Amino acid sequence: MSQTVGSTKLAYARAWHLVDVGADPRALGRIASQIAIVLMGKHKPIYDPSTDCGDYVVATGCHDLHTTGKKRFQKKYYTHTTRPGSLKEITMDKMFAKWGGAEVLRKAVSGMLPKNRLRKARLARLKAFEGAAHPYKANIIRVSRTRIGEMPEVKATLAKAVEGSRVEA
Repeated sequence: MSQTVGSTKLAYARAWHLVDVGADPRALGRIASQIAIVLMGKHKPIYDPSTDCGDYVVATGCHDLHTTGKKRFQKKYYTHTTRPGSLKEITMDKMFAKWGGAEVLRKAVSGMLPKNRLRKARLARLKAFEGAAHPYKANIIRVSRTRIGEMPEVKATLAKAVEGSRVEA
């Protein structure tokens, strides 16, 4: 059934997605583009470029983020305050050392979002963490393109719970 038929409140409801960057074999750009699609809401049938209908993304394990080639040592990030002589540059490796992989991922995703009034709000829904621990465990609905209920260990736990409730009844 289409999400646009009937009440559209469900279609605009925001889900929480978990992406384990450390365990993902994909490179930084591939992960960032997938996260940008989810933040924009392009994975939903109700997507509209002028409406903010995207979901939340929790990225964990950013300290294990990897890139291809020599990007880690050759890619540079630039900042400028518009004052003469204030151009500063920092390599990706130094950014990893100073702010961690979460900031590198945030900058990559930021570059893939459209440059419009919705960009800040969409980027605020990206929660990136260096390790595996995060405070959003209760909110997670999807784990890297898989629903929580479809995971084998969760299915086994649910089956045991259902089995236990049948025995008691």
